[in-house]
Amino acid sequence: MKVSVFGGSQPNAGSTAYAEAQELGRLLAERGHIVLTGGYIGTMEAVSRGAAEAGGHVIGVTCEDIERWRAIGPNAWVKEEWRKKTLMDRLQGLIEGCDAALALPGGPGTLTEISLTWNLMIIGSLHRRPLILIGNEWQSVFSQAFTSMDGYTSASQKELLQFAPDIKTAVGMLAS
Repeated sequence: MKVSVFGGSQPNAGSTAYAEAQELGRLLAERGHIVLTGGYIGTMEAVSRGAAEAGGHVIGVTCEDIERWRAIGPNAWVKEEWRKKTLMDRLQGLIEGCDAALALPGGPGTLTEISLTWNLMIIGSLHRRPLILIGNEWQSVFSQAFTSMDGYTSASQKELLQFAPDIKTAVGMLAS
């Protein structure tokens, strides 16, 4: 299965968040999954590194927009680069190129990836696939949104989101 992993660019090597993302990449590769990431730093680098070091195939979906904004290239563990022109093209590659998506904690970019994947499944533009949000942070964010904006999200729409407390649970959910 091709699994996209969304997550923040802030975690650095040596941090708990980086180690967790690296372990996620390793677990996915050990189960034979191809890993897709945004291809750059932070969570993307850690997941790529974990998967590559475990012998897995890593696809980095990169784009000119980000590289104009921040002088950076693909991380060293990307084995195949899907280079896109715009951020929107990059999002499309990450979302449409996967059979499942996992989201680690992150910021606006990660929230965009989750929301766009979710909304495309809601309207039927994207075939349903696992969209698993990892960590209590995401559960809290969406619970608050559902409570505060009660009535705007149907039960069938909510069911498209899955929550896992940790990476091992999330990887296990892919198998089920």
